[in-house]
Amino acid sequence: MERNLKFLKTMSVTDFKAKQGVEKIEVKRNKHTGKCFFVYGFETGACSKKVETGELTTPVISEVCSAETGNLFFLLHQQGEGEATTLAIL
Repeated sequence: MERNLKFLKTMSVTDFKAKQGVEKIEVKRNKHTGKCFFVYGFETGACSKKVETGELTTPVISEVCSAETGNLFFLLHQQGEGEATTLAIL
């Protein structure tokens, strides 16, 4: 999925929660499809494969745009996934 996405803005989970005015984010799995998603307030967002496989060690949330549909949505993913690799945090 991540290959067909344009990453518009990336933020820490803490910054995302503050911006959305929520205290917590819940990661859930759809029992019918097996896919993970996250819930914040009354809204939902998508999760990368690393969330499903347990490889998520440094989570961030990005606003992304699907190249195929033009839809905008939030994606919970591993820092460094997407268009840029993190070289350092200062």
